[in-house]
Amino acid sequence: MSWLKSLKDTARSGLTVERQRLDPLVAVRAAVGLALVVGAALYLFGPAVAASSAFGAFQAALATFQRSWRTRPVLALASGASLAVTTFVGYLTGAHPVLFISLLALWTFLAGMAWAVGPTAGMIASSNVAIMLVTVTLPTSVAAAAGHAGMIMFGGVVQAALIVLFPVRRWGAQRDALADALAAEADYARRLRHDPVAPFDPEPLMTARHAAAITPRQARRRPAELHGTRGLAERIRPVLASLADPALGVPAEGEERARVRELLAAAGSTLDAAARAVRKGEPVTMSPAARAVLAVPKEGAVLTGPARRAESRLITLLRDVIETAQGSGTTNSRRTGPDRSPRSDPGRGPDRGPESVRSLKEETAHRTATRLARNAARRVARRPEHRADPDDHLHRPTVLELVPVALRLMRGELRRDSPVLRHAVRVSAVSATGYAVASLLPLGHSYWAPMAAVMIMRPDFSQTYSRAVARFGGTLLGVALATGLVQLTHPDTRLSAGLAVGCAFLMFLLLRTGYAVTQVFVAAYVVFLLGMGGLQWTQTVPERVVLTLAGGLLAMLAYAVYPAWETPRLRTRLADWLIADGRYASAVLQRYADPAGAPREAVRETLLGTREARVAWKDALERAANEPVRHRGLSRAAAADAPDALAQLARVAMLMEAHLPARDTTPVPAAATLADALHRDVTDAARAVRERRAPKWDTFRAALDAWDAEDTTGDDKVVRKGAGLLLEALDELTEALAGEGPRPKGNAAAVTS
Repeated sequence: MSWLKSLKDTARSGLTVERQRLDPLVAVRAAVGLALVVGAALYLFGPAVAASSAFGAFQAALATFQRSWRTRPVLALASGASLAVTTFVGYLTGAHPVLFISLLALWTFLAGMAWAVGPTAGMIASSNVAIMLVTVTLPTSVAAAAGHAGMIMFGGVVQAALIVLFPVRRWGAQRDALADALAAEADYARRLRHDPVAPFDPEPLMTARHAAAITPRQARRRPAELHGTRGLAERIRPVLASLADPALGVPAEGEERARVRELLAAAGSTLDAAARAVRKGEPVTMSPAARAVLAVPKEGAVLTGPARRAESRLITLLRDVIETAQGSGTTNSRRTGPDRSPRSDPGRGPDRGPESVRSLKEETAHRTATRLARNAARRVARRPEHRADPDDHLHRPTVLELVPVALRLMRGELRRDSPVLRHAVRVSAVSATGYAVASLLPLGHSYWAPMAAVMIMRPDFSQTYSRAVARFGGTLLGVALATGLVQLTHPDTRLSAGLAVGCAFLMFLLLRTGYAVTQVFVAAYVVFLLGMGGLQWTQTVPERVVLTLAGGLLAMLAYAVYPAWETPRLRTRLADWLIADGRYASAVLQRYADPAGAPREAVRETLLGTREARVAWKDALERAANEPVRHRGLSRAAAADAPDALAQLARVAMLMEAHLPARDTTPVPAAATLADALHRDVTDAARAVRERRAPKWDTFRAALDAWDAEDTTGDDKVVRKGAGLLLEALDELTEALAGEGPRPKGNAAAVTS
């Protein structure tokens, strides 16, 4: 892709406005916290301290809007505390330009490395550095700087306290993640009725798994319906696929196929009902038709053999899903308001009226229902078929436990080819250079250039360039609107504070709609906030526009000079996915070879590795789509066909997993030979993919041919058929990568699919 087209696409992406569901109550709560902090600081200390505290409350509230599974109070406190420390240390060195620039370079380097921990940590660290550049100019002494840092921390405490006192849909993100996973499987079941080999995107299941990781404190408070349901949903997917697929399931037409279609329709209806129950906190309501289909009699069953076992397992799993999700109808039924439980009003005497008696009954019923739901979830999790992946074992480290984990992740990124390290070096160099250059210009407020650069830069090309365009466009419009309001209203300190809070509310409300939209209100917010401190718009607006443009140009230039292109690494991502799929298929074959001795957890662990590799490939392909890089990865056709072959490889392994034998089943010795041959071929093939050679499967093909030549008997139909399907998928991969050798110089084809 040429630079001109790449810049055009990223600019369009940055200025795109998306339609998203708004959270007005959350935005109001964040704005109220900001108003409380600003009002208290204005009344007690004056405009300068109020400006610092406003930045602290604003940053703490902004941190709670990030896509993180940590509790919102923890995010607010962590953001407020880290910004307070950053501001105080920055002020101590602010009077010494060389020392301050050195500290700024170090601080931004660490903020860049924080992206190794995750997007939330990277965003908070980058915002802290950017806001620190403004707040260090407000105090006039060390004591005042300590006071400003304390007020910044106070802003985080206020935001955290409001979240605790006025919660909005507790566990809402976890509920949505689990409900989305159930709804995705419901849609998958309906598509399988018409397309027996329909694809399935495992990303909702992965999101639900991330959401299920909780701290020990959260585990004690988690709603009953979130116990165990995800683990059941994970096991339903291969059963659905095995029933629908004609290769290892039932024939494509006939009475058995009609029964399978009925089961798939009932599964879709049941999973949708469970998703609604989890998401909205309502009782699970199954349709009579689904109940009739799932109540299959023991005598006269239509399906036989492996299909009959899959049918029985699906019915059991669906009933378990309903049983565990049933708690959602009672967990939100606790009464609040004037009709409270007598236990919550100790001032009441023994002479209770009818309202109090009814409230006591409701409270008792709620506790009983919740206890029964939790016990049901625990019973389901203790069943032998559900012990491999209990939901309660997904542990999320606390903030203190995260420190050594974060250091280990950051240390792992200290290598030359790491995108995170390159990002840290870029942002560090740009921030120091931008501050030094802006200080030499006759504009003043030199912090605008590095501040813009730090907020713009991200580890990948597309986000950096799209955010640069969005930030400049949003800043220009926001500054123009704020300047117009200032000219019309001539606000005093209090009105400026009110306008700043109003802009912050609109920013919180529209945060999901796009970066350009939020920058309009952020720009206006800063104008009003600095105006509250006594700075006139003529002292800040022109400088900010010019220096924001300078910071954006520096950020874009830095990425062009020292890039971290994803396109050349596409083959490595594809090879990693191939290795993950090969391990998964080998683990499944090992279970057939040794049903009693093979570890049950190996299949599950390799399946998760396959999903992670698939998502990594998908993310890499999206990042590479807009990169102005000549063809050094895969052709467009190969980038489209090779993932289909790998997805088919994983799907066949999943079909075989759905029919895994019990521990007392007769082993299939040939499966061990196939597993070993597949492992060796996949290892060699991954190296060939990285080196732009066509992969070969001679060892696996020879092992399968030797087994077919033997005169054996036994219940090995699934292994024989599955191994043949695995080889077909591997051959499709070879065909997709055929002709992908070194290309002549001057070919400008790029991966844009």
